[in-house]
Amino acid sequence: MIVEQFRRTPKLVRVVGVVLAALALALTSACGAGGGGGGSSKSIRVLVEAGGHAELQPVANAFTKDTGIKVTFVELPYDGLYDRLSSEFSSGKPTFDVGALDAIWLKAFAPGVQPLDDMFTPAVKADLFPSLVKEAQVNGHFVGMPVWTNAEILYYRSDLFADPANKAAFKKKYGYDLVPPTTWQQFADAAQFFTKDGMYGTDVKGAVETEFLATLMQAGAKDMVLNANGKADIDTPAGLKALNFYADLDTKLHASAPGASQIDWGAAQNLYNQGKTAMTRFWAHAYTQIPADSPAKGKTGVTVLPAGPAGSGAVPGAWYLSVPKGASHTSDADKFVKFAYDHNDLSINTSLGLAARKSALEKYQNQPGHENLKALIAALDSPATTPRPANEKWQQIVDTVLIPMLQKAVTPGADNKALLADAQRKIDALVG
Repeated sequence: MIVEQFRRTPKLVRVVGVVLAALALALTSACGAGGGGGGSSKSIRVLVEAGGHAELQPVANAFTKDTGIKVTFVELPYDGLYDRLSSEFSSGKPTFDVGALDAIWLKAFAPGVQPLDDMFTPAVKADLFPSLVKEAQVNGHFVGMPVWTNAEILYYRSDLFADPANKAAFKKKYGYDLVPPTTWQQFADAAQFFTKDGMYGTDVKGAVETEFLATLMQAGAKDMVLNANGKADIDTPAGLKALNFYADLDTKLHASAPGASQIDWGAAQNLYNQGKTAMTRFWAHAYTQIPADSPAKGKTGVTVLPAGPAGSGAVPGAWYLSVPKGASHTSDADKFVKFAYDHNDLSINTSLGLAARKSALEKYQNQPGHENLKALIAALDSPATTPRPANEKWQQIVDTVLIPMLQKAVTPGADNKALLADAQRKIDALVG
């Protein structure tokens, strides 16, 4: 699937390979290799992850009707897409005209794609979230146009929060009203309160990193793991505050589902949909995917993630359309990318129901069934919302440092300060 919770991480050797592949393409392109050109054959090929096809098909249909240019999609699973992009960039002779790129790939693949600077007019940038505008730039150039974005929001069982007995019991125990939590403390209290009668207050995800990254920025971290020079910056007071809050929900408050070290996005989604958790911090698209027979169906409220010392914040999960150097039909490819931006709202009524433009999300935010979009907009506009670092070794850092750190942190008795210091050393060794 296109969204992050269903991703299978590329092997580490691939992370290194893609950097070499991108550099190779830069050299071959500079020498005129690739058989590119701006001609039109009234047909373009779009390389996309399987789940993203649904998001782009309405755009493609309208594009063909408007221009007469046929769009053929080449669908691949997440790892397969990464490998295909790497291989074709390495050859310098891409067989596709447009590629859908995960945000974390932009830095590595940037040497192999054409700048889209002319498309990022002041009006375009004003209708995109600041984090996406920042993320789309590599080395001073815009290398991809965001086509849809995601972010975590807070899901909560509105029926449980509205129950008079729960309200009275919570007020008696904590001394304030039971409301959808807006702060870390309120979230921790509600998680503890609802951990009873076979239900858990929430989940703690030890097998994925993105939620911790959001917590890190909510804690007031200056940098998301890496500083502006690409060096490690995680062993900080804010880092310790974030890791303590993240892990303590499981190890000290016992307010989360068991097995935290192995809980990933899929497991967390299943727990909530099966009625086993009262709250979950999860990607916004999943609101429309709650099964009809779920105890949470029609009984789910959504809002932004609870705020830490620096406020609420999330990590954007955006995908971008890029045009490779050496493509056969760059003119038509550019037209398609611009058309996808101009008609971004066509992606809302799809299986994921996501878009990238503020105006596209705002158009549907008050319509029944799209209640999640208002929370998504607020999340992307939140003060601590920050894109992931643009670093070629980012996925390697995630796989070999961040996730192992989180899995150790949710072990009772873990020394979080020592874990952060160890993570700092390992990241420094990776980035050099």
